Amino acid sequence: MKDTSGSVIYVGKAKKLRNRLTSYFGGRPIGSPKVAAMVSNVADYEYVVVGSESEALLLEANLIKRYKPKYNILLRDDKGYPYVCITLNEEYPRVFKAFRVDEKARKAGALYYGPYMNADLYHTLKAIEEIFPLKRCSKVLPRDIGKERPCLNAHIGKCMAPCSGKVSSSEYRRMIGQIVLFFEGKYSGIEKDLKREMGEAAEALDFERAAVLRDRLAALDGIRGSQRVFMNIERDVDAIGIYSEAGETAVRKLELRGGRIVGSSTYFMNGDTASSAEMVTNFITQYYEDLHNIPPTLLIPDIASDEGLSDNVDSGLMDTESTIAALEQFLEERAGHKVHVHIPVRGELKELRNLADNNAREMMVRRILRGGGANADPTAALRILEELLGAPEGSIDRVESYDISNLGNDDICSGMVVFKGGKPDKASYRLFKMKYVESQDDFASMRETLTRRFSHNADDGFAYPSLILVDGGKGQLSAVASVVDELAGDKGIYLAGMVKNDRHRTSGIVFRDGREIRLEKDNPSDRDVVLLRFLSAVQNEVHRYAINYQRKLAGKRNIRYRLENIRGIGPAKRRALLAYFGSIKAVEEATSEELEKVSGISRADAASIYDYFHLREDK
Repeated sequence: MKDTSGSVIYVGKAKKLRNRLTSYFGGRPIGSPKVAAMVSNVADYEYVVVGSESEALLLEANLIKRYKPKYNILLRDDKGYPYVCITLNEEYPRVFKAFRVDEKARKAGALYYGPYMNADLYHTLKAIEEIFPLKRCSKVLPRDIGKERPCLNAHIGKCMAPCSGKVSSSEYRRMIGQIVLFFEGKYSGIEKDLKREMGEAAEALDFERAAVLRDRLAALDGIRGSQRVFMNIERDVDAIGIYSEAGETAVRKLELRGGRIVGSSTYFMNGDTASSAEMVTNFITQYYEDLHNIPPTLLIPDIASDEGLSDNVDSGLMDTESTIAALEQFLEERAGHKVHVHIPVRGELKELRNLADNNAREMMVRRILRGGGANADPTAALRILEELLGAPEGSIDRVESYDISNLGNDDICSGMVVFKGGKPDKASYRLFKMKYVESQDDFASMRETLTRRFSHNADDGFAYPSLILVDGGKGQLSAVASVVDELAGDKGIYLAGMVKNDRHRTSGIVFRDGREIRLEKDNPSDRDVVLLRFLSAVQNEVHRYAINYQRKLAGKRNIRYRLENIRGIGPAKRRALLAYFGSIKAVEEATSEELEKVSGISRADAASIYDYFHLREDK
């Protein structure tokens, strides 16, 4: 979360981002006065989509370490966020929880990992105890070597027992080195050592020690299996994703270090019609201009797939190769080492690149819905629309849009979205399932939707809109206008159509007098971007809302039609079964005798139905 200056003031993680944000910004926010103080200073927020909780944990720790956010300190418990300290500066290194970084010890060689949340650190240290025979007592070594007998942990293989004097400091430090690899996510070296030691113990017929090592190896495999991280990518990588819409392009850079995502950056560029090659080149040359900590591998989008890159395939590949070569040279001069710019086509590198694209899209969708950056005026687009429509200033506030969705002649429905003050007002959204239209006729469906919508008014929660944005060009606008004039012609409702390009993205606006304004340009003005962003938000939102409802209806219908897969059961018998039992689940659980009680269901039908569900379960 960021304040008005763009400074990071809080970093957190969540399984469900919606629930986490609702706890801060919902109608009844929860938390202490310190949380309220933080929320009052939040002007913007940014999020990264990762593949697992462990990825989120590491990313959170790295971001807190990088930005030292003000409210991560205020929201801590009275002990603060703890670290893991490994005292490599000592003869027998210790691994323990530390509540602050000792700069003197760090300079002497101690390593610090974190900061962590207390619960997360507890689980991390427990995992270390399961895998490594680490000393857990308070003895000071080498001072206390030989003074007392080794503890129970040594007898059950949970501790190397350096206090016995039988373990050299070099042997103990070798085990500590494995713990360092654990915190860096480099598990393959640890696994190799454990397997080697287990094999040696088995050859020496020391089966008790071999069993202990087997359990440690199983604990390590359990941790690896629970992490959907890019663990097989051993090298450090930056992955660049791009997504263009509404006159802008979002660029998202994910940083992979040691197999885990440890950071990200998001940038926006004007224009959404440039080629991928141009956008990627511009980003790299600007972002990495003064950056020297450049990883050896950069993953970029498939710039060779740009339409119009070249009429000749061979020359197109040559253009791609020359672009990549130029970028590699540019980066190598700044990094001081070889840099490989790569377009992945398969495997985990491709998966990481796709994740960067998905994150870029998430950032763009969010930017469009909120009308720009954190300090953007959400009403700016409404003022532009008032000017274009010749409407009085301040007269347009509530904007409605409708979309029809169907699957052939089935599940015909529509969705209505509402924007108030330039922002989505989801409490006012409505869904309509067609009651009278029985075939695929979008105009008839739109007429039914508008008729039912205008049968309500402000008294029952349906305030009349200031403006209706029609999903379509001149033809669709004219058809809707005739219905609106008939139903609500005296309400002074303005109308305009949202035009799409051949990529099915919003590209312009058309008015009732025939004027059409193309907003999608190579170099759109700030005014064009503001309006295009708002139109895209409305058009995308109404389409999403309607199609989700249609899919939900289709899912219910498919469940009902499962009965017709049974031999001898057609539509009439299906309806009779559902009318009698009330749900398909009740039909599944019914006995043959109960099924026979349904009108029209014979003994043979009942047997077929019973066998269909229960024989399938046996398989």
